[in-house]
Amino acid sequence: MSDPSVQHQQARPAVPVLHEERLDEVLGAAPERGRGRYRPRRVGMVWRSKVFRAGAVIVALVLCGLVILALVREQTGPEGFLVGLGLAVLPVPLLMAAFRWLDRVEPGPWRNLLFSFAWGACAAALVAIIANSFATRWIATATADPASADTLGATVIAPVVEESAKAAAVLLIFLFRRREFSGVVDGVVVAGFTATGFAFTENILYLGNAFGEDQQSGSSGFASVTAGTFFVRIVMSPFAHPLFTVLTGLGFGFAAVSARRHRARRIALPLLGLLLAMGLHALWNGSSSFGPYGFYAVYGIVMVPAFGLVTWLAIWSRQRELRTLAAELPAYAAAGWLTPAEPSALSSMRARGMARDLARHWQPDRTRGRAAARAVAEYESFATSLAGLRRRARHGAVGPDFGARERELLHHLWQRREVAAPALAHAALLTARPGAHHGRPLPTPYGTGNGYANGYAYGTGYGPGHPPGYGQTHGHPPGYGQTHGHPPGYGHPQGYTPGYAPGAYPPPQPYGSAPHSHRRPPS
Repeated sequence: MSDPSVQHQQARPAVPVLHEERLDEVLGAAPERGRGRYRPRRVGMVWRSKVFRAGAVIVALVLCGLVILALVREQTGPEGFLVGLGLAVLPVPLLMAAFRWLDRVEPGPWRNLLFSFAWGACAAALVAIIANSFATRWIATATADPASADTLGATVIAPVVEESAKAAAVLLIFLFRRREFSGVVDGVVVAGFTATGFAFTENILYLGNAFGEDQQSGSSGFASVTAGTFFVRIVMSPFAHPLFTVLTGLGFGFAAVSARRHRARRIALPLLGLLLAMGLHALWNGSSSFGPYGFYAVYGIVMVPAFGLVTWLAIWSRQRELRTLAAELPAYAAAGWLTPAEPSALSSMRARGMARDLARHWQPDRTRGRAAARAVAEYESFATSLAGLRRRARHGAVGPDFGARERELLHHLWQRREVAAPALAHAALLTARPGAHHGRPLPTPYGTGNGYANGYAYGTGYGPGHPPGYGQTHGHPPGYGQTHGHPPGYGHPQGYTPGYAPGAYPPPQPYGSAPHSHRRPPS
């Protein structure tokens, strides 16, 4: 029987307080820049090699792509394939951009999204073509009724096979990229990219076959089969396959945030999402059998409301991530890891974007500006992961490696704070005072001109070598600065000393070289 005190301790994890003498103990060895987590190099069997596994996945997807390319080209012909390819690619950038926008709060790595798209376009499409054809032929042979076999294959076989094949990509990322699959938004985005790839290949096949029929019948213009197919699949319902598979992704997303002790729930939720995806897919495929207006009835009564509901749920989950930042990060600000203004800046998409722009503008050249903006973006991503990790820990949805993962994320924040913290602090100031920055150029971190009298400018100026917004008592977030030359809240888990001591916080540095992973606050 488990000890309630242990469960309570796991639900309320303590935040490590930033002490200079314990900095090395808390942070440990510095990882290489750009690594998202620590992972010791594993030796032994060949299949344990990360390079080998990645190469095997790429080779398998390329082979599936070549096979599916040959099959589609054989069915549509060379001209039909080119026409179908040109028309099917039109909705892909729009869908990918929509799902990527949804993932802006805590962007997932592109390798996961590209794998999902490739899996849907190559592996899942290949499985669907082979399995659907085999099942339809077997039913036609067994029943001696090809028409019924086609209807049964479209309404029963295809939804089960296709949704299962697409769900495999979500399952693989859920199992093998668990740290990068942390919530509902991740499930929606991964499922959306997978379904977008699958719909891309399927549209090539349908549009290519429609073009072949028009070539044989001599039809052209708006009365052609190609135009009708394009209108139904590309204009009216480009979201159909993403909508089906997103239901599966929602199941995996809710399972990711469920407590680890609820094993039945973590298994049942993905299965429920998959069953809902199959059911909606079957209803959509069978809508043409409900009469002359069955398609329009299902589209208006079921598909459009379902699309609106799922869209609202995805956006709500995105906003929930921002609220999680505002609720969880103040504990790290109180312990000294963040400045007091950062939680509010990190929980605002406007402030986050402004911080990246400020960091880019402050650097002396374009190359360093891009590097600084990238550092701020990485800082924002790691802070979002830290807030989500702490929230899952309070709900019992993390494993025994919570402490190690927390130290890893804190270390990555520490590596980038010299560039990111001043930009976020100033972005919080500007967003807290709407219109304060309109009509005036963005300031630079150095210099005494343009209103920098004696090294200070009233309200938004900086002293020489000081980060933005410091050195004044007017218009700045409360609690900045220390009297002992340490970062805000340094070594003080409760409260801050008001005022600012010059040199207490390191100035923004050009971000072009390796970061200072163990740079202590100067005294």
